Amino acid sequence: MQKVKLDSIDLKILSQLQKNGNITNLALSQAVGISPPPCLRRVKTLTQSGYITGYHADIDAKSLGYNMQSMVFVEIEKQSDMDLYNFKTYIQNFDTIRECYLISGTSDFILKCIARDWDSFHHFVTHTLVSAPNVKTVRTAPIIQTVKKMPLVPF
Repeated sequence: MQKVKLDSIDLKILSQLQKNGNITNLALSQAVGISPPPCLRRVKTLTQSGYITGYHADIDAKSLGYNMQSMVFVEIEKQSDMDLYNFKTYIQNFDTIRECYLISGTSDFILKCIARDWDSFHHFVTHTLVSAPNVKTVRTAPIIQTVKKMPLVPF
């Protein structure tokens, strides 16, 4: 993917789309001040260039019965490239893990997990994470309240 140089119209398009990914091309073109055909071309170019990586709806997990959210800090025994790759591959199979970040510091990974309740989360941690190959320690930090959630890139 070759990145294109962004101009002010491209930045306006990105800003509008991250606020409302469901906006119509007509409404988007009006919001950024260009006609619909070049607006659609720009969106396609921004997607092909990798600036736009996808669209999704922001779903309230609790409304679907996922009442437990937690950050999980995982330290692995060995940190060779293959060991890191193996852990990253291992965790791909579990829907409980919604996000995973390789970090530096006292842990190697931070996982954001969801579960229906404490018992199912505890079972997942003790039977899936703690027993995973090459895992040294697992620490959990249940999320009590979301204070700020800004999935948008500031412009």
